[in-house]
Amino acid sequence: MGMGVLAHDGVDGAPSGVRVAQTEGVDVSSHQKDVDWPALWRSGVKWAYVKATEGTSYRNPYYAGQFGGAHDVGMIRGAYHFATPDGSGGAAQADYFVDNGGGWSKDGRTLPGVLDIEYNPYGATCYGKSQSAMVSWIRSFVDRYRERTGRDAVIYTSTNWWTQCTGNHAGFGAANPLWIARYASTPGPLPAGWEYHTMWQYTSTGPTVGDHDRFNGSLDQVVALAEG
Repeated sequence: MGMGVLAHDGVDGAPSGVRVAQTEGVDVSSHQKDVDWPALWRSGVKWAYVKATEGTSYRNPYYAGQFGGAHDVGMIRGAYHFATPDGSGGAAQADYFVDNGGGWSKDGRTLPGVLDIEYNPYGATCYGKSQSAMVSWIRSFVDRYRERTGRDAVIYTSTNWWTQCTGNHAGFGAANPLWIARYASTPGPLPAGWEYHTMWQYTSTGPTVGDHDRFNGSLDQVVALAEG
């Protein structure tokens, strides 16, 4: 996650000035390979997201071990999908995600899936799409994900990318929780339509491994999101 955020949106940072309960989390992908989950747990990390898929052809080869490892130490965990809107439709990518680890079960330990929609690491920032076409692609993904799982997908993005590539569209905040990416001391301004963020990715450099995040609430609220 956040492959382009650090390059486009500024330097890494650390949270400060937090005024409510925050719960530490982490997100990982194949870049982290075999994750030391017990060390993360001891450091205070209580929830995790693991990359499952990208587009309609890539599956994280470390997914099973990472997802299971987070569960085994007691974390609440979920899966995320890295979107490539220039490769195939939103519904097709949602199906691929659900079919390859991105589903949801009402077990109190599984968070809803995440649509990671951000800077294109392979080419044009907005994947060659107009703002209206990008909004339609995102809508197609989240609608299909809800059809398949009964849950509203979390949307991970940065405010700068969202403004540039969707025209700061305000139509997703009522249903889809926001995971904001901003490597600074505060989450900063949010995209239109969201009054608050649910999660905040504040650094890409650890401190233990992976990108680190804060859930905007207590551990009980993390559990509540998992339970639906």
